Amino acid sequence: MPRSLLDDEEPIRQVDRHSSTAEQSAGVVATEDHELIRQWAERHDAEPATGEATQSGPATVDVQDGGAGIRFNFPAAARFRPITWEEWFRHFTQHELMFIYENDVPGQPPNSTYRLVPKRKLRTQNQP
Repeated sequence: MPRSLLDDEEPIRQVDRHSSTAEQSAGVVATEDHELIRQWAERHDAEPATGEATQSGPATVDVQDGGAGIRFNFPAAARFRPITWEEWFRHFTQHELMFIYENDVPGQPPNSTYRLVPKRKLRTQNQP
């Protein structure tokens, strides 16, 4: 059974680009740092995308997520409509989302699993 990125028992560690390197062993982390999200996407060959109708184009996939509609396309799995980083982050900020991901483990294939979660629904533990 696949494991969830969110543990109901523990708050998730929130990181930014300055604290993320210190958190390599933290497993699952959350961020709203745009540069850290871009770096993650670059390492995973992920491109900003949406399934929703926006000013830049029509809906392509009914994602039923409350209107944010942002996702990532990965190589050989591009089912969403590509959008610019500017548009992706505009929706990310407008819908007050957090980006949840698992740190990659050295010597193992990168883990491309991620979630976008409204901040209000997430228990975070900030850096001391």
